[in-house]
Amino acid sequence: MCYDIKASLESQLRRAEFISDEATIKELKEKLKPFIETNLYHASGYAHPRVLIYPDKSPFTPVVSVWGLIPAWVRDNEKRLQLWNNTLNARGETIFEKPSFRDSAKHKRCVIALDGFYEHHHLKGKTYPFYIYPKEQKPLYVAGLWSEWFDKETGELVNSFTIVTTRANKLLSKIHNNPKLTEPRMPLILEDKNIDTWLAPLQSEADKERLNALIKPFNDRALDAYPVQKLRGKAALGNVPEAIAEVVYPELELELSE
Repeated sequence: MCYDIKASLESQLRRAEFISDEATIKELKEKLKPFIETNLYHASGYAHPRVLIYPDKSPFTPVVSVWGLIPAWVRDNEKRLQLWNNTLNARGETIFEKPSFRDSAKHKRCVIALDGFYEHHHLKGKTYPFYIYPKEQKPLYVAGLWSEWFDKETGELVNSFTIVTTRANKLLSKIHNNPKLTEPRMPLILEDKNIDTWLAPLQSEADKERLNALIKPFNDRALDAYPVQKLRGKAALGNVPEAIAEVVYPELELELSE
């Protein structure tokens, strides 16, 4: 699963730079300041942070969106709060089946640009967080679904998203060993050449098959990982640069070297 991320504004805007000049990007940064934090060193999905997404309707223009997909059919804020923590991730293999995700899977897909993400390793009743990041100095583009929901209480049209997941690659299989899960998982990271396919409209069964073919583990040789400070509880550092600092847990060294 993927409930914790790192996302700098620089990485989130990298895709917009493909079609915008320096002055336009500078103006965009100024407009975004009131809505999102400049740097998310550690953001928990359970806090429902605002992040930039690139939706299919504007593939190179970012949209501020809150983490935790709110389907358009949600009646009110009471129902939203009941659902919200359960829509941080969407299992890729069932996105066309689940009521919360199937409309977005058909008509509203997006990508989210991350610096990296966090997963937990379980050992003898304790959990150890790991930071996973690309070996190359470029953003990870993660597949997502988005939605628009009208808040009747405030009159606001809320953009929201979920991160799509798939089964884990070799690296994540070692790290993400939660005994409560049937299998280790990881976010669906897209190769650059496949982003357009993920965002393209579904006009035929063949299009759907091409999209389903993308739901697979990312190359583990393109990623690296190391343990970090606790992400939750009293020892958690919060959204500070030190959140991604490597921490040595001696009991883990033999465990993960096997």
